[in-house]
Amino acid sequence: MFANRKLLIATKHQKEKVIAPLFEAQLEVSCFVSDTFDTDSLGTFSGEIERKDDTLTTLRKKCHLAMEMNATDLVIGSEGSFGAHPSVYFSAADDELMMFIDAKNNLEIVAREISMETNFNASNINSTIELIDFAERAKFPSHALIMRPSKDDYSPIIKGITDQSALEKHFYDFKKKSDSVYVETDMRAHVNPTRMNVIKKTAEKLLKNIRSVCPACQTPGFSIVKALPGLPCNWCNSPTSSTLSFLYECKKCDHKNEVFYPHQKTKEDPAYCNFCNP
Repeated sequence: MFANRKLLIATKHQKEKVIAPLFEAQLEVSCFVSDTFDTDSLGTFSGEIERKDDTLTTLRKKCHLAMEMNATDLVIGSEGSFGAHPSVYFSAADDELMMFIDAKNNLEIVAREISMETNFNASNINSTIELIDFAERAKFPSHALIMRPSKDDYSPIIKGITDQSALEKHFYDFKKKSDSVYVETDMRAHVNPTRMNVIKKTAEKLLKNIRSVCPACQTPGFSIVKALPGLPCNWCNSPTSSTLSFLYECKKCDHKNEVFYPHQKTKEDPAYCNFCNP
């Protein structure tokens, strides 16, 4: 279905470095990138261009616009968001969505990876000591930083800082005009190796979804649509909130398949039971 076709990777931040080798090897496609569409027009991490839609809607729009502008029918795109982890509330998380669209065969396949492997951070900095401490925690200089006058002031904004002398120079320049300077991690993939690694993991997960075919109609993308709770407690046998099964569904023929005990566990530790450990 995909062999010998051209696959557009909708990116301006070098995500093709980790995506292209995987897809070319496993799907036998020929990957390419194009500068005809500026993906930053849909929003930036630093906030000077607001992302108006939710992550999935933005990603779908990115893929369709890229296909339209490049007159192609096969595209892959990704969109990330950063903030508190959805379940480990005091930890920052990188939430990556990646979408594969085959317009020729009317396919849309998505994968999601939520990772605590991120240097995501931001702070008002008042001194050189604070600046150096922040930079070290942000994995600078292998990971770039962004600097601007304040959190809500985007003019001027300096991105992609990866040099110590440049970092200090920009800080002193901003400091002449205000008491503090707003410094944040640059989350663009090409200047953030940690995020790029999460994108690679998302691409691997997406490939797994694409290569999983529906047992009824053989359509690619027979993937998990829901994790169902209810794994029984090892002591009282009551259902817990832990995953009992994964529900797979075909997007074309609606065939469903429930796979029990996906984590190779038939019972849950009583520590996670609301009855045994309320």
